[in-house]
Amino acid sequence: MKFIHLADLHLGKRVNEFPMIEDQKYILIEILNIIDAQQPDAVIIAGDVYDKSFPAVEAVELLNFFINELAARRIETFIISGNHDSAERLAFASDLIAQSGIHIAGTYRGQEKAIEMQDKFGAVKVFMLPFIKPIHVRKVFEDKEIHSYDDALATAIEALHINTDERNVLITHQFVTGAKTCESEDISVGGSDNVDVSLFDDFDYVALGHIHSPQYIGRETVRYAGSPLKYSFSEASHQKSICVVEMGEKGEVDVKTLPLVPQYDMVAIKGTYNEIMSKSFYESLNREDYYHITLTDEEDVLDAINRLRTVYPKTMQIKYDNARTQAKAVISANKSVEKMLPIDLLGELYEKQNGQPLSETQREYALAQIQKVWEDEA
Repeated sequence: MKFIHLADLHLGKRVNEFPMIEDQKYILIEILNIIDAQQPDAVIIAGDVYDKSFPAVEAVELLNFFINELAARRIETFIISGNHDSAERLAFASDLIAQSGIHIAGTYRGQEKAIEMQDKFGAVKVFMLPFIKPIHVRKVFEDKEIHSYDDALATAIEALHINTDERNVLITHQFVTGAKTCESEDISVGGSDNVDVSLFDDFDYVALGHIHSPQYIGRETVRYAGSPLKYSFSEASHQKSICVVEMGEKGEVDVKTLPLVPQYDMVAIKGTYNEIMSKSFYESLNREDYYHITLTDEEDVLDAINRLRTVYPKTMQIKYDNARTQAKAVISANKSVEKMLPIDLLGELYEKQNGQPLSETQREYALAQIQKVWEDEA
């Protein structure tokens, strides 16, 4: 059984107000070319199909183009909703669409059933688990103690009733502890939405979405495909790729990645204004790429971004790195805010303001309020 694992298309996304729809169409056509060469049995899209819950018309048309191309090739396709998607909108007419081999899991209902595929070794069970929060799972399993994302995912997986003697594939969209993040993702402060990789032990392959950098967590077969395009300059050095997974007999899973080359790249360059605008500098570059430019001039250049765009029309960002900006640099705290739990952040702030730590009663009350805030955002 061979399948291709994609995720985080973010169709309709704008980066620094530049529309990416043409870049996205280009890369989807490149993916179709890879699919034609690889001849997979299935394609997986692990969430964040759209960038917004109310996608633009162009984004909807692009998804329509892509899934029609997959259906025409008679390739089974599995799509789940991510945290950026409107689960209900994504799954519109999904029962009808499924007749074309396009399977879409939008809203979590607690009754997810495996879709079975067959090869010479027998059945492969594909489980589709869209992005979930604790409140989503509590609505279905009211008798369960569900306080964290770990609790929610463990309950949802338990309800799938996995037969570990069979080959099982899980498609889900969550933030697994230990994943390397980028600036283009929505990650909660303090890691309150983390889930532990051990929850996936019963699956032969886990097709993850949510993190834009391609990587595996814990073992080769628990994998983020990553986004097919770069969506922030923190990804400028990344090599985007497509995952090709081949399953043999139970326990035999081979994963390889094939590079994805965009029509226009994201590039960071640095130098003085005169250096960067000189022909000797830019003649080796693709000036149609997207640029983040760091100027090292000691004095600000008047109307710099517009003047730079006469040579680099897709300049997205500029900044200065000089004696003045370095002197203004803020010294970081010893602790990484991103790694602190919300309650610990609050406790640290309270202690600095009041000269004493939170009492146990105050801490319990604060924890309850934090949990309520997360639920209200669902």
